[in-house]
Amino acid sequence: MSTETSYLGTRLAHPFIAGASPLGYRVDSVKRLEDAGCAAVVLHSLFEEQITFEEQDRIAGISRYDRDFADVFAEFPGPEEYPLHPHQYAEHIRHLKNAVAIPVIGSLNGRTKESWLKFARIIEQAGADAIELNMYQVVTDLSVPSAHIESELIGVVEAVKGLVKIPVAVKLSPFFTAIGNVARQLDHAGADGLVLFNRFYQPDIDIRTMRASSQADLSTSAELLLRLRWMAILHGRVRPSLAVSGGIATPHDGIKALLAGADVVQMVSALLLHGPGYVAAMRRFLEDWMDWHKMSFLGEMKGAVSLETNRDPAAFERAHYIRTLHSWTR
Repeated sequence: MSTETSYLGTRLAHPFIAGASPLGYRVDSVKRLEDAGCAAVVLHSLFEEQITFEEQDRIAGISRYDRDFADVFAEFPGPEEYPLHPHQYAEHIRHLKNAVAIPVIGSLNGRTKESWLKFARIIEQAGADAIELNMYQVVTDLSVPSAHIESELIGVVEAVKGLVKIPVAVKLSPFFTAIGNVARQLDHAGADGLVLFNRFYQPDIDIRTMRASSQADLSTSAELLLRLRWMAILHGRVRPSLAVSGGIATPHDGIKALLAGADVVQMVSALLLHGPGYVAAMRRFLEDWMDWHKMSFLGEMKGAVSLETNRDPAAFERAHYIRTLHSWTR
């Protein structure tokens, strides 16, 4: 039996990889991920705000010396709150490539392409096997149309792809008006992989202090369904590799992601909660499941519940929407 898969042009022993998390901060914790059996690791993101602060004393176009915007500037973490400074990030990749044999994927998180281009090249030169562009943005300017947002996204990907030779994956938000069309545009722009999806982190409100309160909670299986839906829609219809990120809490979730069409399954919350060894449980369950279904290789199950061969995907989606509304019973 073979659980081999391919992601961003690289053959992996199985589809379970470590997504971006604090486990990527240190060489010894990445070594633990490798020893536990993770097929690859995505490092935590290098943020555009770190880069512009270090190089220009600016964040989001705001100077640290502009008193009129001191309150806005203060909302961002200080340089000491990031695990690594921008140039330390590249050195971290070099150390990892000397310490582990599994693929190491760097990550950039930003809004504009100027700083990204410089550090995409630095990450490549440091030896990263690929780059994941984390495209997380909540657009609060009510005058910005959706077409402009998409155009900027495509422009960033085209620019990065024109600069580096290593594969580039794009981690998307689920809140585009037409995700399928955005995926196709990214395909045409040269993206080598699509990661579904960014988690939508939402600040709460502390009613005692009357201020916004930010806290990162671990994901649960409840977040998986949105990913499964779009994975099933995109599988076989776009060229880039497909990765699921978010909602992978149990071995059952991993099976579902693969049936929907994922090439790899990024794990974060489950590894933080159970430890790196949990990836071995995911792989064993996959092998047992394949054995029970008498499957000899992963391709027999990958995308088996996708819409690739459905004659009318839109009608399928509409039918299940109506069926769901009629499924409630007391």
